[in-house]
Amino acid sequence: MRATAQAAPGSLVIAASRLGVVRGLVEFRQTLLSPAELFWTLFINVAYILVLFFQRGHSVEGSSLALLTLPSILGMSVAFGGAQGATSILATHREDGTLLRAKAIPNGMTGYLVAQLVVTSLTTVFGIVVVLIPGLFLVGGIPSAGVGDWLSIVGVLALGLLATLPLGMIIGSSVKSAASGFGLTFLPMCGIVAISGIFYPITALAGWLQAIAQVFPVYWLGLGMRAALLPDAAVAAEIGESWRQVQMIGVLSVWSIVGLVIAPSVLRRMARKESGSVMEARRERALHRGY
Repeated sequence: MRATAQAAPGSLVIAASRLGVVRGLVEFRQTLLSPAELFWTLFINVAYILVLFFQRGHSVEGSSLALLTLPSILGMSVAFGGAQGATSILATHREDGTLLRAKAIPNGMTGYLVAQLVVTSLTTVFGIVVVLIPGLFLVGGIPSAGVGDWLSIVGVLALGLLATLPLGMIIGSSVKSAASGFGLTFLPMCGIVAISGIFYPITALAGWLQAIAQVFPVYWLGLGMRAALLPDAAVAAEIGESWRQVQMIGVLSVWSIVGLVIAPSVLRRMARKESGSVMEARRERALHRGY
C-alpha cells in the first residue's frame, strides 16, 4: 500500500504531462487556424525571405551573402521563438486568467508548462520551415549539407530552445503585462541580433562588440546553423576562421543549465502570488490604460 501511495504522485505528474502535450498540440493547431497569428508569423518570415532576395548579388570572402545569412536567420529564429515566444505566452496567460485556472487544478501547473513548451517549440519549428524551404531555392540550395549536417541542425535547434525557453519563462514570470514583456524581449533582442553576425559577418564589427555578442545565445545559434549548412570555405568569414563547435555547445549548455535551475523557482514564486484579487487588479490597470 505504501508503494502504491508513493507512486501515485509520480503517476499524476506523468498524466498531467501527457495532458500538457495534448493541450500544446491543440493550441498549436489553433495558432495555425488563427488568421491574425498566422499572418504575423508569415509576415515576419516573408520579411526574412526578402532580406535574402536583396542579398543575392553580394558576396563575402567568396561566399554568397544570402547563403551565409540563411542559416544565421534560422538560428536567430530559434532565439526569438524561445525567449520572446515564452515571455509573450506566459505574460498573456497571467493577464487573462489562464494561469490562475491552471493553478487551481491538481498538477495543473505541470500540465500548463508542458503545454507551453510544446506549443512554443512547434511554433518556432514552423517558422523555421517557412523560411528554410523558400530560402533554399532562393540561395541555390545548400549543396554541402548531408544527413549528419541536418541532424546537427536538429541538435542545435533543441539546445537553442533549452537555452532560450527558460529565459523567456523567467521574464514572462517577472513582468506585469504582455506589453512590458514584449518590450523587455523584442527591443533588447533586436540589439543583440544587430551585433551577432546574423545579417553580416561578425568579423566586420569592432572587437568589443564581438565580445559582447559572444555572451548571448543568438551568435552561437547562428554559428551552429552555419557550421551545419555551409561549405568549409565559408569559415573564412568567422572569428578565428573556425566554427568553434565545442565553444558553441558549451555556451548554449551554460545558458540551458542556468535557465533550467532558475526558471522553476521563479515560476513557483510567481504561481504562489497569483490569485483572483491580483488578476482583477491587473485587469483594472489594463482598463485604465485603455482610457
